[in-house]
Amino acid sequence: MNKLSLLFLLLLTAPAFAQSPDETAVRATIDQMFTGMRKSDTTMFKSVFAPAASLQSVAKTKEGAVSVRQESIAGFIASVGKQTPGDLDERLTGYDIKIDAELAVAWTPYTFYYKGQKSHCGVNVFTLVKINGSWKIQSIIDTRRRDGC
Repeated sequence: MNKLSLLFLLLLTAPAFAQSPDETAVRATIDQMFTGMRKSDTTMFKSVFAPAASLQSVAKTKEGAVSVRQESIAGFIASVGKQTPGDLDERLTGYDIKIDAELAVAWTPYTFYYKGQKSHCGVNVFTLVKINGSWKIQSIIDTRRRDGC
């Protein structure tokens, strides 16, 4: 294949990898949440949540039963504020973002480190709503496991 044909092929496929402005904004909202968490900055952390946001975790009990635990966003924010900056470090390994009008969903695999030590891994599923032109997190549900990280 000559260089001109290769250049043409690259130009045709480049838009397929580009993010839309809304996808970029959704990702920025999620990134801001984790930046606030890492910094223990509750103002930054709280700013990304919708007023009635919810948080849930799916895990297995010691007996192997599936458990869905509900936590209040206020409690989550308070727990972040009690940490020393840098203690909470959730590292995302990807983003799969889907958007329809004012609704977005993001699937984000992660590994979580506490005080520099790997604690657990899993997947976050964020539901975001565009409110007054800004993407806000309406809900987070995640999985948490220690094996297979």
